[in-house]
Amino acid sequence: MFVPGREYRREDIHRLVGGQRQSGIVTPRGSRVVLLFSSPRGGNYGYGDGWSEDGRFYRYSGEGQHGDMTFTRGNRAILEHREKGRELHLFELVRPGVYRYVGQMEYAGYELCPGVPDRNNRPRTAIVFYLRPIVS
Repeated sequence: MFVPGREYRREDIHRLVGGQRQSGIVTPRGSRVVLLFSSPRGGNYGYGDGWSEDGRFYRYSGEGQHGDMTFTRGNRAILEHREKGRELHLFELVRPGVYRYVGQMEYAGYELCPGVPDRNNRPRTAIVFYLRPIVS
């Protein structure tokens, strides 16, 4: 479906599989995929996505800009993707509207990070997922 390292316009990705066009975690209806969009703009909301120091895991911040993050909506979709038979596909922002496909990932764990500022600069607990690349 997607080629690792290739750049895609986000609107083309949505044209292909559907889904919410604004969210970082996209769960298209009737599709067996969950799309994950990572952007450095997340730093404005306490998010800090990227590879672990050893390169084994991609640390992906959960969704939610206000208050403590919870295991609902997109966060729940990541947590339960295997049980629901859905694939995780990760994209990183290259420039406005254009994302590079990192690859298919799988959920490998999470940590709760207290004291991360929310959109209003209030401390909250954030969810950071550990995603492992699926090597085919």
